[in-house]
Amino acid sequence: MTCGSAVFVEKHEDSSVSSVWWISSDCLQSGYPLKECASGDSSSSILDVTCLISVRLVNGTSLCSGRLEVKSSWSHQSNQNWSTVCDTDFDQQDAEVVCRELGCGSPSAFQGALYGEVETPKWTTEFQCGGTESALLDCKRSGSVRNSCSSGKAVGLTCSEPVRLLGGASRCEGTLEVKLGTWRPVDASGWTMNEADAACRELDCGSVVLLETRNDSSSRPVWKIELGLLKSGSTLRECASSSSSSSSSSSSSQSFSIVMLVCTDLLVQPIISVSSKDEVTSALHQRSARVSQGSSFTISCSIQPQYPGGSFQLSLTFSNITYSYTQLAINHSAHFLFPAAELSHRGSYGCVYNVHVFSHNFSSVSHLLTLTVSDPTVFIIRTLVLLPSLLIFISLIYCSHKTTKGQKTVPQKNLKLNPGRAEGEQVEEDQEEAAV
Repeated sequence: MTCGSAVFVEKHEDSSVSSVWWISSDCLQSGYPLKECASGDSSSSILDVTCLISVRLVNGTSLCSGRLEVKSSWSHQSNQNWSTVCDTDFDQQDAEVVCRELGCGSPSAFQGALYGEVETPKWTTEFQCGGTESALLDCKRSGSVRNSCSSGKAVGLTCSEPVRLLGGASRCEGTLEVKLGTWRPVDASGWTMNEADAACRELDCGSVVLLETRNDSSSRPVWKIELGLLKSGSTLRECASSSSSSSSSSSSSQSFSIVMLVCTDLLVQPIISVSSKDEVTSALHQRSARVSQGSSFTISCSIQPQYPGGSFQLSLTFSNITYSYTQLAINHSAHFLFPAAELSHRGSYGCVYNVHVFSHNFSSVSHLLTLTVSDPTVFIIRTLVLLPSLLIFISLIYCSHKTTKGQKTVPQKNLKLNPGRAEGEQVEEDQEEAAV
């Protein structure tokens, strides 16, 4: 059908049995066209297929990643061709539209030659998407035409997979949902910790900590996951199909068990900061701070509110020796006061937030912050050493200047010419003086 690749497949039940075409999957997979694999039959089950028409991502790891190609109609050819897009004509808004059209999540990366180069026609006009369009070819395009695109400039795009955990305190906790046209929860039938672990990894949330199932008595449909495909490395989206029970007419009176997950990367990263009379430094912007010896300073640990309680552990590492201090978290923060800075307080500091939720212990570590303690005695000693040298230097300059000023200038004999005499008379007078 020259419609690219399938992005959505769903089976629904018709209200009555009617004549349908039955397609042999073995025949189709052998490469034969649909008409040669079809035979007449009667059924109430109808297959709905949504194909990708205008854009596709090729050479990627899934439907949501690869080199971007656009199907266009060329004036000098009767058929349609797939064309690559030059990255100089592509921006964030364009990427958002492509990911949305593919049914994927938001764009996470795009750059030239990310998924290789091929000798294909180049899309010759620049897309000018606003970011809200439903399809790339719905976007405005520039009037100028690009005749060439440098090597290594074909757009490679990675969209996030249309998978999420919803309803938890972080993105790595909640009800598992997959988007294939619409967001739906996942049927928990047959799920074990192995499938849950694969889902956490796909979400970039580490590994699974807790798998729970919850009865959902609402009438919303659910996705059935082909667990064998998931174990073989396929994505959740590639393994999802409509649950037969959820598409039946009696689905409104049934309840389903849906998947709920808690993954290890549950907590956000804590923030470490230093405050003193010398400076206030946040680890978000700077990794080092300096305080004066003898002055008081405070190191604060804080975290975005997610769960109540917990504690902060402040660690100090200096010369391969580690010291630790612990305080309970109050209002999601803890403040460690040091009344007088000592040289032993210098080193690398880090905050660790610990909390017990879902019958498990979780922790999250901040960036390291390096603290330097300046010794005021060093400044005093340097001043005492440099002061005599400075005084001697000033004295030498003064004496040299005074001696130079006292020297007398040697007078020089000036010759005066009598302007009243002619030049010849002056010469004769000089000759007479020489003869005498």
